Amino acid sequence: MASQRTRQTLLVGSLLAAIGVMTTLVCYSVTLYRLFCAATGANGTTQRAAAAPGAAGGRLVTVAFDTNIAPGLPWRFRPEQRSVRLPLGQDTVVFFSAENLSDQDIVGHATFNVTPAKAGIYFKKIQCFCFTEERLGAHQKVEMPVDFFVDPRLATDPGTADVQDITLSYTFFRSRAPGQPTDLARFASAPPDPVAGGKIFAAQCAGCHALDVARVGPPLRGVVGRRAGSVAHFPYSAALARSDLVWSEASLDRWLAGPAAFLPGALMPANLPDPAARRDVIAWLRQARPPAPPAPVPPGGRT
Repeated sequence: MASQRTRQTLLVGSLLAAIGVMTTLVCYSVTLYRLFCAATGANGTTQRAAAAPGAAGGRLVTVAFDTNIAPGLPWRFRPEQRSVRLPLGQDTVVFFSAENLSDQDIVGHATFNVTPAKAGIYFKKIQCFCFTEERLGAHQKVEMPVDFFVDPRLATDPGTADVQDITLSYTFFRSRAPGQPTDLARFASAPPDPVAGGKIFAAQCAGCHALDVARVGPPLRGVVGRRAGSVAHFPYSAALARSDLVWSEASLDRWLAGPAAFLPGALMPANLPDPAARRDVIAWLRQARPPAPPAPVPPGGRT
C-alpha cells in the first residue's frame, strides 16, 4: 500500500513539474524566441556589436532601406537615403527621419529584420533607435542615425556566396504600455559629430573624393576656408572655376544639399539630402586641416 502511494505521489509530482515547465515555456515563449533569433540571426534578425573590424578589401554589398508604420501610429518615418554600397567590415552611418504628426507626445518602438534572412547573422548594429522604446514630441521631427557594418565572414560562408544585396527593414509600432522610453529629441539637439561624419564620408563620398589625392573630385583636406576651384591642375567645371565661392560651413551645406541647384552648371551629380549627415560630414572636413608648415630655421642654423 505504501509503495503504491509513493508511486502515485511521484506520478502527480512529475505531472505537476511537466505542467510547470510547459506553463513557463508558454509564458516566456516570445522572449525565448527573440533570444533564439538574436543568437542565430533566424528570420533575418540583426546582431549587435561594440565596434566594426574595419573594411575588408574585395567584396562589396549594397544595403537598401525599407520603412513602415503600423496602423495607429500617426508618424511619418522614412530613410534619408535609399541605399548605400560598402565593403564588408566598414563602419557605416545612415540616417532615418521620424515625424510625429499628432498633437501629443507618443512613444513608439521599432521592429527590424534583414532580407535575405540568411544575412541576419552577419548584419551588425553598433547604434540604433530600435534598441529602445522612443518618445517623439508632438509635431516634432528628428533625424536618427543607425551605425552598422556587414561582417566580413559573410564572404567566407558558402551559404551566403550569392548575397550581393541586403534590405534592412523597420516597422514602427505605437507602444501601448511604455516602460522607460528614451527621448528622440536627443538627436535634434546633438552637436555635430565628426566621427560619424567620417563614417558617412567613407560610405557615401569616398568613391569620388579623398582627402589628399584627386579622384573624380579634387582632394578635400583643408577645403573649409578654401576658395572653390583653386586646387592646381584639377579640371573643375567652368561654373565652379569662375565662381567667387569660399567654402564656408554654410556654403558647403548648400552645395552638399544639391550642387546643381546651388551653382548652375556644376558637374557633381551626388548630394546628401539629410541635414544631420551634412552637418557631421562638414564637421569631419573641418578637422581635416592641412599639416602646419615647418617652423623657419633661424639665421645661422638651429639653436
